[in-house]
Amino acid sequence: MGPQASKSYPGQRLVKPAGPKAERATQEIDYGRRDVAGSVFGAFQPATGDAFTATYEGRTTTNWIDFLSQVEGWIAPAAERVYAVVDNLNTHKVLDVLLFNLAHPRWEFVFQPTYAASLNLIEPRWKVLRSLALKGRRFECWAEIENAIHRATEYWNAHKHPFIWGRRRRHRAPRRFGIATMPNATLI
Repeated sequence: MGPQASKSYPGQRLVKPAGPKAERATQEIDYGRRDVAGSVFGAFQPATGDAFTATYEGRTTTNWIDFLSQVEGWIAPAAERVYAVVDNLNTHKVLDVLLFNLAHPRWEFVFQPTYAASLNLIEPRWKVLRSLALKGRRFECWAEIENAIHRATEYWNAHKHPFIWGRRRRHRAPRRFGIATMPNATLI
């Protein structure tokens, strides 16, 4: 999910209309970050919908290798291949990642093209996680964000379902012809 900071994450709030002069939705003024910022790393298994997240106070190579080691322990040993779809961040391409890949031959790193986040299956999951964990809340410290991310991941895994690639289909009521509806054909 990338870098996150201890700040307010605006959400939606209902406002009761007060006659002709409706009240505008307001939010408490937030003057920025308070505590240290950190990063959230995540892994996702599309076939089962299972997710794994880990929070770190920095986005360093050491933290990335530690996260990969945790994911290696999280994935079932019966899995023959592990495809890690990653972006082109410099910490994903360092020598330590190559050494990790040599030590774990079932792993294959797939680098997505630049400006093609839609190809990464975890991006829609990040959107849901941000909504579950951060939206509409104010955080005073990094520990509160870590707790919120952990609880949101537990909630996600309790309600998981396989990921299906593609847009969500909108259900439309079938158009019914009647007396009051105009036909599609135009008359000359």
